[in-house]
Amino acid sequence: MKITNLANLSEANFAEFKNEVANHKTLGQVLTWASAKPKDEFLSQIVSEVITQDEFTHDVVIPYKNLFLVYDTT
Repeated sequence: MKITNLANLSEANFAEFKNEVANHKTLGQVLTWASAKPKDEFLSQIVSEVITQDEFTHDVVIPYKNLFLVYDTT
């Protein structure tokens, strides 16, 4: 999975974050991971928005700590 540092995190913070999400291959894995994290790291609904790009592609927005993770799904 390609992970882009659009938040301008420091190299150390980005490396830590990258290790945290590197194994996410499916949206199901993301939701399982998010459900297992401490509740103060996510909003109660976990997924804050799904943006439809076309009939096959959606962006799934997940607030995590002080970031927004955006997963491009097809």
